[in-house]
Amino acid sequence: MAFDPRPLAVATAGFSAFVNLYSPQALLPELAREFGVGAGEISMLMTAGTAAIALTAPFTGTLADVLGRKRLITAAMFAVVVPTLIIALAGSVAQLVFWRFVQGLLLPPIFTVTVGYVGDEWPPAEVPRVAGLFISGSSIGGFSGRFIGGGVADLAGWRVSFAVVALITLVAAIVVVRALPPERRFVRSTGLRTSARQMLAHLRNPQLLAIYAVGFGVLFNFIATFTYVSFHLAAAPYFFSPTLLGAIFATYLGGSLVVPWVGRAISLFGRRHFVLGVIAAWNAGVLMLLAPPVAVIIAGLAICAATGLICQAVSTGYVVTAAKEGRSAAAGLYASAFYIGGSLGASLVGLVWNTAGWSGCVAAIVAMLAIMAAIVGSAWE
Repeated sequence: MAFDPRPLAVATAGFSAFVNLYSPQALLPELAREFGVGAGEISMLMTAGTAAIALTAPFTGTLADVLGRKRLITAAMFAVVVPTLIIALAGSVAQLVFWRFVQGLLLPPIFTVTVGYVGDEWPPAEVPRVAGLFISGSSIGGFSGRFIGGGVADLAGWRVSFAVVALITLVAAIVVVRALPPERRFVRSTGLRTSARQMLAHLRNPQLLAIYAVGFGVLFNFIATFTYVSFHLAAAPYFFSPTLLGAIFATYLGGSLVVPWVGRAISLFGRRHFVLGVIAAWNAGVLMLLAPPVAVIIAGLAICAATGLICQAVSTGYVVTAAKEGRSAAAGLYASAFYIGGSLGASLVGLVWNTAGWSGCVAAIVAMLAIMAAIVGSAWE
């Protein structure tokens, strides 16, 4: 059997997007100290990136439905190298936030359009498996951005860490150019008006709206958990360095191993019952984060990472099977909801951190999980 390079390209595209999105997260306490700002202000780096994605993702999907997939994916992967390098030269928090916003504008063409590509190029029964590979690549990228960023920052400073991420992104772009074949089953829309009409139809689809709502909650909880646990562990009595903060994101790797089996689990248990069970396990992991021992916190983070990635894999596959046409537009709307959730997870939970500390953050995450469970139980099939 001939080697199919498409899964490698799909996973690499996810890796590229998320290595950029999450590379500042382990550096936030160090950046806050260097620029003399608080946790809420420096967390605007995360908010800026996710807000930019939320603003542009739906329109990126519409553009891809008109222009095609590979051209947009690869162009964005090369383009994102530029703001990533400029971030390494920033001299103020305002400059960091601005270039993070620009960086975020360029990420939706990578992951949103890749999801649309998966929905078009694989049979529906195989979509959960390939979407799982995309999520696995994304999770490894998220871990690599945080771990490499933290490790390089300890050795050579945070500016060099951003430069290294830019180099990694360039190599990933070359891999995708060579490994991702042009789309074969995709039929271009007849015009922007057609794609816009498809997008409006998606917004009137209760099934898709329920998926979007869960996506909102997934990244809300991810950003809230992994941003503010960094401040929790950087403070007394833990005093974690950037390298150690980056290392805690190794918890992502366990999730990347589990996600490719999501399709089989859905077949065995059904989508709704499976996700409800995953959310229950996620809630248990979140509550473990209140325990003082580092080992228990790390175990809780591992559970949160695995269950969150599973929810994301299921939701991503569900979007491209629930949308019968305009799949890039549907995936773009999902990404918009997802990253609006991430923006609010950084900003609103930052306010909770300022007023109620880490225990308040955990309570906010548990409340969001309860909302997600209610939506899945009442509206998912």
